[in-house]
Amino acid sequence: MRLRGRGPRAAPASGVAAGDARRLAPPGRNPFVHELRLSALQKAQVAFMTLTLFPIRLLVAAFMMLLAWPFALVASLGPAEKEPEQPLALWRRVVDLLLKAIMRTMWFAGGFHHVVVKGQRALPTEAAILTLAPHSSYFDAIPVTMTMSSIVMKAESRDIPIWGTLIRYIRPVFVSRSDQDSRRKTVEEIRRRAQSGGKWPQIMIFPEGTCTNRTCLITFKPGAFIPGVPVQPVVLRYPNKLDTITWTWRGPRALEILWLTLCQFHNRVEIEFLPVYSPSEEEKRNPALYASNVRRVMAEALGISVTDYTFEDCQLALAEGQLRLPADTCLLEFARLVRGLGLKPEKLEKDLDKYSERAQGKSQEKISLPELAASLQVPVSDTLQDLFSLFDESGNGKMDLREYVVALSVVCRPSRTLDTIQLAFKMYGSPEDGGVAEGDLSCILKTALGVAELHVTDLFQAIDEKEKGTITFADFTRFVERHPDFAEEYLCPDLTGPVHCPETPPVLTPNGFCADFSPDSLGLGRKPCCKKLD
Repeated sequence: MRLRGRGPRAAPASGVAAGDARRLAPPGRNPFVHELRLSALQKAQVAFMTLTLFPIRLLVAAFMMLLAWPFALVASLGPAEKEPEQPLALWRRVVDLLLKAIMRTMWFAGGFHHVVVKGQRALPTEAAILTLAPHSSYFDAIPVTMTMSSIVMKAESRDIPIWGTLIRYIRPVFVSRSDQDSRRKTVEEIRRRAQSGGKWPQIMIFPEGTCTNRTCLITFKPGAFIPGVPVQPVVLRYPNKLDTITWTWRGPRALEILWLTLCQFHNRVEIEFLPVYSPSEEEKRNPALYASNVRRVMAEALGISVTDYTFEDCQLALAEGQLRLPADTCLLEFARLVRGLGLKPEKLEKDLDKYSERAQGKSQEKISLPELAASLQVPVSDTLQDLFSLFDESGNGKMDLREYVVALSVVCRPSRTLDTIQLAFKMYGSPEDGGVAEGDLSCILKTALGVAELHVTDLFQAIDEKEKGTITFADFTRFVERHPDFAEEYLCPDLTGPVHCPETPPVLTPNGFCADFSPDSLGLGRKPCCKKLD
């Protein structure tokens, strides 16, 4: 299973297809993974800065936050729901200027000596909502503190000492996890503020909903676009030679990012305000179309591709299980294409047995694109062609339906590796004893991991202790019970080659400033897959 090279398709002129069109080929990198490698010279620089400038910068930044706290405390007194007075009192304007100056000093102390601002920020009466992308770090707070715009934050943030007071000052829209109706209330509050005629501060929203590595723009969530009012797209760039900024779900930890960034002599950031985007009547009726078209405009300004990856794909990439997906897995692309066909992987689990029986009946033959369309009961389309190409490795227009079922099983239940392997043994196993040969095991594991090449000889021989030439699912299960880290021991070098696999922290905190869309904890702690190579 592999991504085959496909030329970019011409983007349609308008409509839903235009919003979803990908100017460039699907991204080759997992957008939820950031690999950071330091050269010997860079390591020496970090060591020097750690002993000299880093502690000074950290103290100055902490002092600036403490200095801002009393001003924010006084200015945030009173009910948060009360509409701001118009015009603002003189003392509030003074406090606003002081806080902006203090925050700018804090960023300057952190190495952000010059923030490049392009374009012109719209007035609240022109665009009540600012949509920022790509979202890749907690350093994305820089434009928030420069504009003192409101943001959408989880309600628990207001109770954080000092930081919670600063957050309350910008009058954010709070989302409560304990309130099941919170998302509806959040959308209503955004709509109320957006339609207030500029009486409320502008709302900054990161529509991606989670952090990525800035290689593409993932699917925008519709919350910012439901009110149907004009928005101003804002794009962020960090054109640094060494990217210590990016904080994704797999990669350097939050404190490591802070440490490495403060150890750089200079950190560059660019903020570009694009022209205000006014929705058409069709876009007002269809927030998903509105979001998609705004995303396309922002992607063109950034010079990157768009993809239909979602936050759910992030959960797939980092799910628990005996097999940890590598950074270059094709399964993220597969999941995106399945959704593009109108199929929801999270609802297809009940159909896996039906699909496996159908695939088992065709185990001795491969199917064509029209036959795949008939099997899935979907029309032949560009999306289906892309999905078909993932499995048509030889390029002869044929694929094995069993591979599709294995990949679908991983996407539907990413944490239940053994259930997927059992389903695969059922399809690939011999009628006599359900055993599979080494070639079949290689095909099963390649598909389950979404990789093109995988050497399983050592693993197969370790399982086939009696040298029968085949192994059953019972043999595989017994081996896994004795060797729970079998993937690390037998498969990892083939999956990674020279690629570094950073250790995932025991507990991941909500990423960036979109905590309303990020989990409190996904329970993602695990041993690093590539411990040997590290």
